[in-house]
Amino acid sequence: MHYFHWIAGTILALVWFSRILDAALGMPSVADISRPEWDRNPVTDSGRPRVSIIVPARNEEESIEASLRALLALDYDDYEVIAVNDRSTDRTGEIMERVSKTGPEARLRVIHHRELPAGWLGKTHAMWTATSEATGDWLLFTDADVLFKADSLRRAMAYAEAERADHLVLLPRMIMKRPGEFMMIAFFQMMFVFGHRPWKVADPASQDHMGVGAFNLIRRSAYEAVGTYAALRMEVLDDMKLGKIVKNAGFAQRNVFGADLISIRWAHGAMGVVNNLTKNFFAVLSFQWWRTLISAFGLLFLNLMPFVGVLLAHGWARLPYGIALFSMFAIYVGMWLRSGMPPYYFLLHPVSTALFTYILMRSMFHTLWNDGIVWRGTKYPLEELRKGIV
Repeated sequence: MHYFHWIAGTILALVWFSRILDAALGMPSVADISRPEWDRNPVTDSGRPRVSIIVPARNEEESIEASLRALLALDYDDYEVIAVNDRSTDRTGEIMERVSKTGPEARLRVIHHRELPAGWLGKTHAMWTATSEATGDWLLFTDADVLFKADSLRRAMAYAEAERADHLVLLPRMIMKRPGEFMMIAFFQMMFVFGHRPWKVADPASQDHMGVGAFNLIRRSAYEAVGTYAALRMEVLDDMKLGKIVKNAGFAQRNVFGADLISIRWAHGAMGVVNNLTKNFFAVLSFQWWRTLISAFGLLFLNLMPFVGVLLAHGWARLPYGIALFSMFAIYVGMWLRSGMPPYYFLLHPVSTALFTYILMRSMFHTLWNDGIVWRGTKYPLEELRKGIV
């Protein structure tokens, strides 16, 4: 057992310390467009580029009005908003129409979908059809519950044009109100950084890519070159996969911080996070049960074993576990400095680990049991989902 602790502890110490060292060196290179130097207009040879903002929505009556009104108040001159009512059964479409009649210069257009063609997810179909009517040089895909500050688009466009980016992801500020949300979102952000290194996204030699449903801004020429959303028609993880195909095609990709330029209340309580991620996690693992089981083991080993090992090991065998725990805590401190996430949620990391392992297994079980996923009232067969994986 003594040798086991030295071997396991050393592996954990190397994994976690190497990642915190990588993050410490790389994260400062990720720009923050909320800083004063980006409070400017984009500069191009042909004038200010036109932006089409696309907002798909299904049964979003609680959030859609606030989101659309925030978009209509942006301090950017040349843009349009296209909202797609994707077969909603609540008042979403009615609210969209009412807001469109009060917006400035009829800037908001509404598209209503009554049916979903075979071979499409509702969201990807909504975004694809909207782009066929969009007139912008740039396309901004966002969600129906995101709140934009007035200067968010102007700053993002200034950065994108200055950096000659083809695809820009602005990371949102998470609105959290309950301890369970803080605990779960802290863990999610930590593992997201662990798996998708934001500081490597701009490196064309790396495979790291990024995509966020709250803010995917892409040049129309790049969007069309990668096959549009028709290439992602059955992708549950459409936001990240858009980033993947853009990066693989050799286009310039960037991701940036922005403080609270955009914000979102992603979930209500710990179980809200569980429910939100249940449809996604099996898709992350390409709907393969064996990868899910291996990932569940890896998740427990990486995140729970440092806590267990430091308690069960004796003498100097505790040292590598301590290094792993210190590195994990350092990541929490980094999140606190960047987003205000209280670092003491590190103490609940074992609880978060158990819940995220539960999400993995729950996602697999639900998908296999239902032979597909049920998303916003529509069932998508597992066979079609597997065929549509990018």
